Amino acid sequence: MIIIENAAVATVDPAGSEYTDGHLVVGDDGRIAAVGAGRAPDSYQGRRIDGRGCLVTPGLVNSHHHLYQWATRGLALDETLFGWLTTLYPIWGRLDAEIVGAAAGAGLGWLALSGCTTSMDHHYVFPRDGGDVLAAEIEAARQIGVRFHPTRGSMDLSRKDGGLPPDHVVEDTDEALAATEAAIDRWHDPSPDSMLRIAVAPCSPFSVTTRLMTESAELARRRGVRLHTHLAETDDEEEFCLERFGCKPVEYAERVGWLGDDVWLAHGVHLDDAAIATLGATGTGVAHCPSSNARLGAGSARVRELIDGGVPVGLGVDGAASQEVSHLGAELRQALYTARLRGGPTAMDAREALRLGTMGGARCLGRQDDIGSLEPGKLADLVMWRLDGLGHDGIDDRVAALVFGPPARVDLALVGGRPVVERGELVNADADTLTARARSAHRRLLGLS
Repeated sequence: MIIIENAAVATVDPAGSEYTDGHLVVGDDGRIAAVGAGRAPDSYQGRRIDGRGCLVTPGLVNSHHHLYQWATRGLALDETLFGWLTTLYPIWGRLDAEIVGAAAGAGLGWLALSGCTTSMDHHYVFPRDGGDVLAAEIEAARQIGVRFHPTRGSMDLSRKDGGLPPDHVVEDTDEALAATEAAIDRWHDPSPDSMLRIAVAPCSPFSVTTRLMTESAELARRRGVRLHTHLAETDDEEEFCLERFGCKPVEYAERVGWLGDDVWLAHGVHLDDAAIATLGATGTGVAHCPSSNARLGAGSARVRELIDGGVPVGLGVDGAASQEVSHLGAELRQALYTARLRGGPTAMDAREALRLGTMGGARCLGRQDDIGSLEPGKLADLVMWRLDGLGHDGIDDRVAALVFGPPARVDLALVGGRPVVERGELVNADADTLTARARSAHRRLLGLS
């Protein structure tokens, strides 16, 4: 049992309950036993942690990422999405399990240090001689200790057939579908306290055939797993959909069965009022990736309208090659700033930003009953942020300090009650070792060693 006391607590529960001087108790079962004001009752016995100067929040949930891209950071720095992809596709075609495992370890370790306790990953490049890349990233997540929702992605529309990827990085449609179902068979755990769930994730309209989109949706629903893809990220994508399918991206998603409360879409930048209304009416989620959208010059999502339209919205750092910072805690501020650039200073406040990064992401992943808020009975996935140093001193509102201030140090991060970060250091892995492995993978992938 772990008892945190003397801390500010932001529960992100439906009532928005907060305590300026509160406690939180984690039971032996890895779930939250109690949360409230003042000291914990003496009847709770266990490890007591003094949270003075800290804020306790739900662990952050990363709703869109490409972990393999950690090995190709700092490339194509001034390209749009399509130019960036065509530059990097040939390099990604040389991925193997060793490189992916090293990149995933570094990416997930860094995410944990940034306050992330649950992350998805969208992996869609499977070189024929690359080994078991999905197993490699799953093993990396187990090492770091984060809750993991990898998706089995796919691409089957190559350049010769009118798509964007080169021929050597796509799969045969039937092979992709069979491999996706095999990944569900091997890895998916639907239990409430699951550390590992698989989703089905064809990559994007410009890299996937209509058949793969349609049959992937049918497969996911037959197997009871979620669906994820990129949609409406750039103007180029909208032009592609209009030319190839005769409709806009959300209309295409509806045509191929890709709307519903079991679907979440990455980006959703270029959405008109009708598209937002459709997403809201169907309960289709959106993973908002403000830093990546800014880095690629893709635009800024209409997050205020999405939220007001009833769309579940989470936060994602996106792939580390399109957003080199990859710091989920910092993405809270980026989301707030992006909303305010579009709609002024009342377009989003600090607590809405925190909700996007916690409960919003949990909703996208279908885990809102398990994680995303600090409530008795929920899994003890939480973060204790240090906010009493030079960078945050004087911002008396602790939630505002977290969101508006500089990235805060994680003093403690628990996943199911188990520590994964303590005093700003990883518990289950060595950061220097992760760095060395990632550096070696980067150099080997680029032919530098």
